[in-house]
Amino acid sequence: MINNDTIVALATASGAGAVAIIRLSGLEAINIAENCFKSVKSHKLLSEQKTHTIHLGHIMDGKRTIDEVLVSVFKNPNSYTGENVVEISCHGSIYIQQEIIQLFLRKGCRMANAGEFTLRAFLNAKLDLSQAEAVADLIASDNEASHQIAMQQMRGGFSSEISKLREELMNFASLIELELDFAEEDVEFADRAQFKELLVRITFVLKRLIDSFAVGNVIKNGIPVAIVGEPNVGKSTLLNALLNEERAIVSDIAGTTRDTIEDELVIEGIGFRFIDTAGIRETKDVIESIGIKKTFEKMEQAQVVVLLFSSEEFKTESKRLKVEIEKIKNRFPLKPLIIIANKIDTLNALELDTLKSEFENLHLLSAKSGVGVEELKEKLIGFVNTGALRNNETIVTNTRHYDSLLKAFQEIDSVKAGLEIGVSGDLLAIDVRQALFHFGEITGEITSDDLLGNIFANFCIGK
Repeated sequence: MINNDTIVALATASGAGAVAIIRLSGLEAINIAENCFKSVKSHKLLSEQKTHTIHLGHIMDGKRTIDEVLVSVFKNPNSYTGENVVEISCHGSIYIQQEIIQLFLRKGCRMANAGEFTLRAFLNAKLDLSQAEAVADLIASDNEASHQIAMQQMRGGFSSEISKLREELMNFASLIELELDFAEEDVEFADRAQFKELLVRITFVLKRLIDSFAVGNVIKNGIPVAIVGEPNVGKSTLLNALLNEERAIVSDIAGTTRDTIEDELVIEGIGFRFIDTAGIRETKDVIESIGIKKTFEKMEQAQVVVLLFSSEEFKTESKRLKVEIEKIKNRFPLKPLIIIANKIDTLNALELDTLKSEFENLHLLSAKSGVGVEELKEKLIGFVNTGALRNNETIVTNTRHYDSLLKAFQEIDSVKAGLEIGVSGDLLAIDVRQALFHFGEITGEITSDDLLGNIFANFCIGK
């Protein structure tokens, strides 16, 4: 997959703006740029300039001036890609961007593929594969938590843990392989007691990383929260109160929300996706029935279910409500359930006390006035285990990494079982090799063109 040609792409977002950056990388990047660049102050060629320097001048197409620009020069191997890199900061006109890119294409560049700059950084050993994937996660991060995890992974925190385990396992694997060369002498070079201790330590680390995926996945993708209840109990009002904007239509007419409405909110750095669903009730309205069906689908997909009732219902229909609550709990026994009595501003103190005593863990709220909304946000954040995040521990967010960790865990388990029953070194070596293979898949020591193609195809062009 290594290409020696020179690539070019827009590194900033497409469209007009104050400034745009056009990036070149490859053996001829500096030479191609200097053939189109005329310095304002220095008469030196770009190839004669020091690395990591910036130069003011003009991009010229023959005698025609396209734009006044700043050109940054990065000479190999001290660049993002490990190749010669030039970044041109020009004015953000779409016309100017296209003129400069077309000029470089005529001078011998080709358009970069998606993620090709980062792919070259990986191929030139500037990043390992998990760090390269973290670049895409960093660009996609839209809250504090996902940003923090991506930064930790890009700095190599995850890679270093995996590499250390792989190195220790590799040392023992070498000794076991050596034993195979002396099979007739029946000698053991690998201390089985030390090997067992290593496997216990590897198992502990792998289990922690595998378990962290449950948190990492929801942090990366946002935590879906379904707001459900009968029509006209204040679900849309609650969504508006949480988002602090008029996102959903609010009406006294039952059945106003006939489809699900979704929006996102960041609470203490964690992203939540709130889903305002159609009211659950018996209806002959075909469209409303479809909305109610979707409500149950969204409850199935949600991580947390918020079950909303009006305070009037609690006063007059407490028995029915208890049945409804049990139905939801039985249908979704593993999902956190928050039961809310809305419109508490219509109740007096005695009625509120009665509610609290009759319904355990009931959350009192007035979506219209905002009373209890902040407390609800605190309750939601309590469902996320942020301890690992606060302690800056490694958290797995990538499904590919999670899959490789599971496979490595299974192989290590097989090695442990083999040691317990005293299997021969050649059989142990097979499982150890497989575990090493799965470790190598994570950091990129073992790759295929198909794997790299799938990973970097999801990057934006220019990165």
